[in-house]
Amino acid sequence: MKSDKKIAVVDFGGQYAHLIASRIRRLGAYTEILSNEEPLSVYESYAGIILSGGPSSVYETGAPQLPSGFFNTSVPVLGICYGHQLMMRALGGEVVSANTKEYGPAILEIENANSELSKSLSLKTKVWMSHGDEVVRLPNDFQVIAQSDHCRYAFVSHSSKKLYGIQFHPEVTHSEEGEILLKNFVELCGVSATWSISQFLEEQIQTLQKKVPAGKNVFLLVSGGVDSSVAYLLLAKALGKDRVKGLLVDTGFMRKNEVKDLMDNLHQVGFDLTIWDESEVFYSHLQNEFEPEKKRRIVGDLFLEAQGKATNSLGLDAEHWLLGQGTIYPDTIESGGTKHSHKIKTHHNRVPQIEALIREGKIVEPIADLYKDEVRDLGRKLGLPERWIERHPFPGPGLVVRMIASPKTNPPHIDFGVWKNKFPKAEIQILPILSVGVQGDQRSYAHCAVLSDFTSDWMELDQLSVEITNTKKEINRVVFAPGITHFDKDFFYTKLSLDKDHADILREADAIVNQILYEESIHNEIWQMPVVLVPVGLRENSYGVVLRPVESTEAMTANFYQMNRNILSQITNKLLNLPSISLVMYDLTHKPPGTIEWE
Repeated sequence: MKSDKKIAVVDFGGQYAHLIASRIRRLGAYTEILSNEEPLSVYESYAGIILSGGPSSVYETGAPQLPSGFFNTSVPVLGICYGHQLMMRALGGEVVSANTKEYGPAILEIENANSELSKSLSLKTKVWMSHGDEVVRLPNDFQVIAQSDHCRYAFVSHSSKKLYGIQFHPEVTHSEEGEILLKNFVELCGVSATWSISQFLEEQIQTLQKKVPAGKNVFLLVSGGVDSSVAYLLLAKALGKDRVKGLLVDTGFMRKNEVKDLMDNLHQVGFDLTIWDESEVFYSHLQNEFEPEKKRRIVGDLFLEAQGKATNSLGLDAEHWLLGQGTIYPDTIESGGTKHSHKIKTHHNRVPQIEALIREGKIVEPIADLYKDEVRDLGRKLGLPERWIERHPFPGPGLVVRMIASPKTNPPHIDFGVWKNKFPKAEIQILPILSVGVQGDQRSYAHCAVLSDFTSDWMELDQLSVEITNTKKEINRVVFAPGITHFDKDFFYTKLSLDKDHADILREADAIVNQILYEESIHNEIWQMPVVLVPVGLRENSYGVVLRPVESTEAMTANFYQMNRNILSQITNKLLNLPSISLVMYDLTHKPPGTIEWE
């Protein structure tokens, strides 16, 4: 698609650059994420530009900037949060550290309803703020469109230059009319209704036919998730089924019976699928590892080695076969794809060897421009069965990242007495292991607090969980132990290895949980439900299982799911019947401060 039909989102390292881009796409305009260091000519070729938020302060040395002359561009520009402050300062306004820092909901009062960007907004509307700096003086010729209680310049514009600055975040659902404002911007850029999944499908078929000319075929790495399945069907539609082969590497860390289920299901929709069993190799390389990033790197490297062995064995020479992957758009950015996006995790399909093959033109990634919800829409158009489309997201490395092989640590000494009056029946312990969280757009490693089952009221559990993570920096995650009203002894630590025996324990637990989710018809109420094996139990030589069901739409933020307590009791009892499991815990942590996965 020509860039003058697209909107650019310039990423300054905020959590929400992807959220902005996906929201704009849902409004029918195509978006791409750019760094802030492109040549001026690149930005000027787009129909409009949105400047994202970010963790920096615009007045600090080294804060990300834009090329000089940027704000003289003739295309509409919308600055959000950091982007707003950057625009104000660059054009002669003033930005300082705010006396009152705003985090959370605020009421926006519209003073000028005639702006092209404020049309159809209510005169008072709830928006989401997240900023510690504020604009205290506007550049010449800017006017105030709206303000909030603590922010005089919450929404400003230079109408003749089509420059707009807003301090709040219209892209998050907490801003109740944020979509109206973004839709106004799309109209202002003249790109309404210029993009859809149907259009993507038509254009991508033509692109793939050029990229994979006659005489070349594609060998696609298939994980069994929705992404790689849709990538396969798209390639088969573009090139013909006889030119696409699928390879499923059995890492030994797949779910129970998953390989057989995949063979049965994918053959039904015409997959040519080869299973390559590399489980012994994966076990031997991973069994003594525990550091999350290192585990992911090993998985990525071993995937490539397995692909090399399989291509040699099947006689697929590099001259005639390209490697295909089901990479989607957020994968590239989460692996540190633009300069200011903090590296959250390395995706196994973005290890250095893959990056090198991409530069050499030897990789085909047919859905690399799409978000997860767009991939699902495309899957429906390509005829993928609905039960496959609605599968919960599952990490590429499989159960590797759900087996917490953390060494034993000494929990910090924390006085939880401050909550005794408010929650007199609650008991609080700390797990002797570390887990991953997100605090201030950065990864954190910290301990997990365990609450006794002191109440059946989810709101009480939520309140205590939030208060602990908000006030105790050593804690980034809180769980509770269903059915345990009193901790009569300390937890037992039992070393956990990434080997077949421990993977089998988790496979069995995961299968029990998923079967009950389907039987009770709550699978579609939950966005994703990691089942995690931890090296902590209530007796020697036993382990714990953490249940982590969340509600989310885009995985940038998530709430824990409030499960019916009868269903939770059913799951807990079945898990405790497994000989190796002596403790079941239920994760109460929102994201942030906890990640969805424990690694």
